[in-house]
Amino acid sequence: MTSSAKLSERTGTAQLTAAMMLSGTLGIFVVESGASAFNVVFFRVLFGALALGAYAFARGYFRDHGLTLKKLGLAALGGVFIVFNWVFLFKAYEASSISLATVVYHTQPFFLVLLSALVLRERLTRSQLGWLVAAFAGLILVSGVRPGDAGSLAGIGLALAAAVLYALSTLVTKRVTGVRPHLIALVQVVVGIPLLLPFTDFGAMSGTGTGWAWLAGLGVIHTGLMYVLMYAAYAKLPTAKIAVLAFTYPAVAMVADWAVYGHHIGLVQALGVPLIVAASLKVTLARTANPAPARAARPARRTAAPAERDASPTATRAASTV
Repeated sequence: MTSSAKLSERTGTAQLTAAMMLSGTLGIFVVESGASAFNVVFFRVLFGALALGAYAFARGYFRDHGLTLKKLGLAALGGVFIVFNWVFLFKAYEASSISLATVVYHTQPFFLVLLSALVLRERLTRSQLGWLVAAFAGLILVSGVRPGDAGSLAGIGLALAAAVLYALSTLVTKRVTGVRPHLIALVQVVVGIPLLLPFTDFGAMSGTGTGWAWLAGLGVIHTGLMYVLMYAAYAKLPTAKIAVLAFTYPAVAMVADWAVYGHHIGLVQALGVPLIVAASLKVTLARTANPAPARAARPARRTAAPAERDASPTATRAASTV
């Protein structure tokens, strides 16, 4: 590896680590805003659209954007799934804790494997089945930490629903090729504005006060800045390293939840967490090392900024983020 390549990878590592650390603090912003899950997501997509739109405009990404009607429709459909994924995840924070919801949320790769097998008829290997069983065992341990606690069980259910929606979004979004990921993300958050409008209670926002700063932070920091850092890193890093660094997010989330709210996982949960993490990592690395050919997707025609354009499939396969 040349010195310039090493420098590029070090820069990418720093960028992705920073992005995942920001992602780990997202739950704090959600809780501190004091708003309902639907209100939080609505203002996240609103402020996020402004931030990503300004960045894309400043970088000239709207020129030669590569979007067709079909790609726009697929990106919008992915946006429907990703927006409601956030709603369910934020509701999971309320029902249980940031730590518990985040750990359960990282079952996303398994749902992606199952959905790929069901929808795309991809082969489910014995190794994948084995890791799915291991992850399920870990999930049982995590959910059994507080028997009879309806809140924890509800939180787990909501986080699992969020994970399924994230997997559906990934399945759809990875078929959008030849388009910068910033623009795909912009389409997804813009779709969320009219989609969430009927569910948003503007009357409840009258006494929000300092909560507006937390909501703006979710849009500008956790949607604008975080996504820019991630996509810049994806173009510089090998997929395996992206998959490993993605686990900075749940680690930071758990530490932040303990430091700010005093929530921590119990001994039984602690036994389940490494099972979920290890299984998720193994499944993700296996998929990225031997990706199944997508029947409907064709290689993107090389145009300007190929590294950034081709970051999109890698991003959707290798990283779990919010």
